Amino acid sequence: MLTNQLNGIIPPLITPLNSDFSLDTQSLAKVIDHVIKGGVHGIFILGTTGEFTSLTRETKVDLIQETVKLVADRIPVLVGITDCAFEESLNLAKIATESGAAAVVATTPFYMNIGQKEMLNYFEKLADSVDLPLFLYNMPGNTHKHIDPATAAKLANHPTIVGLKDSSGNLETFQAYRNALKEFPSFSLLIGPEEILANTLEMGGNGGVNGGANLFPKLYVELFEAFETREKEKVAELQNMICYLSQQLYQNENYSSSYLKGLKAAMSFEGLCQGNLALPLYGYSETEKELLIERYKLVKGRLGELENERLESKE
Repeated sequence: MLTNQLNGIIPPLITPLNSDFSLDTQSLAKVIDHVIKGGVHGIFILGTTGEFTSLTRETKVDLIQETVKLVADRIPVLVGITDCAFEESLNLAKIATESGAAAVVATTPFYMNIGQKEMLNYFEKLADSVDLPLFLYNMPGNTHKHIDPATAAKLANHPTIVGLKDSSGNLETFQAYRNALKEFPSFSLLIGPEEILANTLEMGGNGGVNGGANLFPKLYVELFEAFETREKEKVAELQNMICYLSQQLYQNENYSSSYLKGLKAAMSFEGLCQGNLALPLYGYSETEKELLIERYKLVKGRLGELENERLESKE
């Protein structure tokens, strides 16, 4: 269980899948070792990048139990417990607790039309009912619900609600959270979209839950560490690299799901997963992968150039 404020880079782990959408445990072990070797400060499973809405309960339980076992207390494991049914969220939280996870994460219930009062009541009831620290997850682009900063501040008074991940992608929203939560210095405020990671750290954020850290964990960790040591030029350089990566690997105007398609395909190029996505999504075709791998080579080449430049500067 978390006993201190969570800071740093916490990848929202992909869920490696077999072709029948069952959990690919061999790839899961590879991904976990890969990100831990990259220096990440925790991992978050069953989030948007983990395709939680498309997985069966059996796969979710397998993922929770296998992840905690494979991590073996090396870093904190955060488990997404979001479900439209309150009792199902509690069931997942129970599995997370019994497995040895450090915290749970929940976004706003979707489909039903709810306002801030109902949202406040929901999260308070959830926090009262789980045995682990709870992170809030603001993902209005997918849930079509937004946790207002004033609501977040009220929830921060709850003894077991310890942080919030903002995936709105809006710097004004992030600043509003910072202002509303300034009286809670131990409350973790994390950013989802990696393209604004450096901006939010400068605004007082505590770190990033960034999908690209599945693939290049060291890059994101280096940016966070450079910010901690006040190396502004290095932060800017690494942020530019992250934005370049995003443009090359995540952007495809033919698909709304191009971020996940690109991320999993790129990870398959490195042998980290098979590249399968759960329905209703599906992976890139062989022709599309051929185009992507050329852009992936550009990203790896650019990363190599950055590494060489840093080595030369140290000599």
